[in-house]
Order: sequence, then structure tokens, then C-alpha cells
Amino acid sequence: MTDNKEFDPKVLMQMRKEELEGMMGTLEQGVKDIFNSDKYKDYLNFCAKLPRYSVNNQILIMLQRPDATMCQSFSGWKDMNRFVKKGEKGIRIMAPAPFKKEVEQDKFDEDGHPVFDANGDPVKETKEITVNAFKPVSTFDISQTEGDPIPVFCAEELTSSVEGYDQIFEALKSTIPVPITFENIKGDAKGFYHIEDNRIAIKEGMSQAQTVKTIIHEAAHAALHSKDAMSRSEDKKTRNQKETEAESVAYIVCKRFGIDTSDYSFGYLATWSGDKDVPELKSSLETIRKTASDMIIKLEDKLKETEVIKDVDKFMEAHEEELPFDDPEPSEKPSVLKQLKEEKAKSEKTKSKKRTPDKSMEAAI
Repeated sequence: MTDNKEFDPKVLMQMRKEELEGMMGTLEQGVKDIFNSDKYKDYLNFCAKLPRYSVNNQILIMLQRPDATMCQSFSGWKDMNRFVKKGEKGIRIMAPAPFKKEVEQDKFDEDGHPVFDANGDPVKETKEITVNAFKPVSTFDISQTEGDPIPVFCAEELTSSVEGYDQIFEALKSTIPVPITFENIKGDAKGFYHIEDNRIAIKEGMSQAQTVKTIIHEAAHAALHSKDAMSRSEDKKTRNQKETEAESVAYIVCKRFGIDTSDYSFGYLATWSGDKDVPELKSSLETIRKTASDMIIKLEDKLKETEVIKDVDKFMEAHEEELPFDDPEPSEKPSVLKQLKEEKAKSEKTKSKKRTPDKSMEAAI
């Protein structure tokens, strides 16, 4: 006989609450560990692999399954015609679970003044509000599933050839909203973001990987540390913190596109965090994650768009005479459309000889 207590809603709610509290404790310790060990590089790698997850869930996934590369819910994988293997254990993360409830509060008039009754007591009214809450749910890594192959954007091909480099460079220029120029920069600096002119300068003659990394680094400065960005932010960031954010964003985005920048020291990236508490650390991680995620999504969209244009150009070149378009320039061989027009004209001429229009119909028209 089944024990009905197992399905007691109060018991289930308490279990969910305890699991969430445990998750928050794990997160707090996880954030501290990231900034006080060599795990920071591991976290940045996770940002590159899972750019659409929140900081909280990135850390939770990393702690439970460090080898994860692509995560979806059970139904998410099903929609992609992939299925979770039997016996696989879900990775527990937090999902939004907002709910509505009614609250009694003071009533205000259109001008924002409190409303009073005849006795001078505040008038109350019932309003429905939305309460932000979270619930534990399971997600699964692609290694835990089987089914149809997942189409993956091939970053290695783009970064291993000059043609690929040109595509990435053009995608960067079209998605970064400030001008990029190459200059003869003296000294060790590989580039800079000019805050007054709102532009990016890159040192001439560097390797392709270094050029891409530097552009992304300076683009992160432009996005996060311009005059407008800093005026909107209440956080007074130090130079060290700005460099940490920019270099972290550059590492994540480059990692996503197969460019290894790990030779750069990760030691200085966490040095500014020693005297900060967990909320501040998580705030900076969220800034880094969101900026890198936005860049990755825009670049991938632009590169995919470029690939589609290339495919169309190749098709046009291979099937030019098969397409029903006029030739842009005269050629010896008439286009298909021209041939069709000539055939149609001949047909119309033949018809007019064989048939006389109905006068009554002509008048009616």
C-alpha cells in the first residue's frame, strides 16, 4: 500500500525549500572558491560553453558536472529529437517559478495621495502582485543523451585560416558599435579604448589570434567602461577591476570561437577580489557573463548570416543561367527569362492571328 504522506504538499514544499537553501549555500561557497583558487579559469570556460545560463546555474552545473558542454531540460532535448539515457541523473539547477498572491494595502488616488474614509481612516484595497521565486529543476548535458546529431557552428575552421579570420574580423566590425582602427602603437600596449573619442585602436602587425583577442578586450571596455556605461553604473570600478572584466570577457568569447588565450596569466584576473564579499563577486561575474553572452550571440548570428550569403553566392555562380533573372550585363547566351519572354511573344502573336476579339466584350471591358 502506498504511503499517502509521500504526496503531502506541505512535505514536498519543505523538501523543495531545504533543497533551495542547500543550493544557495553551495553557491556562496562556490563563488568564494572561484576567486580564491585556480577555479576561475574553469568558470570562464563554462561561460564559453553555456553562455545562456545565469551565473548561479553556471556555477551549479560546474560543481556537479565539470565536463558539461551543452545542457537542456528533458523536454528541451526531446524537442531536438534527443532523449536522456536510462539511468542518467539530472543536474539540479534553479528555475524561475513566480507566483501571484493577493495583498491588502492602502489605497491611493490618481495623484498618489492616500484615500481616507469618513472617519479619517485609510481606505484599504486588495491587489494582486507577482512574487519572484525559484524552484529546483533538472537539466541534462548532451553526453547524457542520445539521438539526432546537434548542428554545431564550426569555430575551428573560422580561426584556422585567413578566410575564417576575415569573417570573424568583419563580424566584429559590424557588431561592435564603435569604430576600430589599426595604428602604430608604441610600447607594450596591444590596443586601447579611447574613452573621450569612443573608439578602439589596435596595434598593427600582430597575429590573428592576438588581434581578435585584443579587439574583444577593448570592445568589452567600450561596452562596460565608457562614460555612458559608468554614469549608469553605481559601482565605482578600479582600473584593476575594469581590466579583470575586459580580459575575462575576451577569454570567454575567444574560447567560444576556438582561440586559446590561456597563455595569458590568470593570476591578476582575481587579485582585485580579495577584499570583496559574495554579493559583489557575483555582481561582477554576472557583468562578465552577460557581456560575453551578448557578444557571442551577436557574433554567431552574424557569422551564420555570412555563411548563408556565401552559400547563395556560390549557388548563383554555379546556376546563373538556370535562374529566372535578367543578366546584369549582356552575354552571348540569352538568359532563361529572356528565352521565356521571346517564346511568350511568339505565342501571343500566333493567338492574335487565329482569333478576333469579341466586340461586345471589348466594349464591356
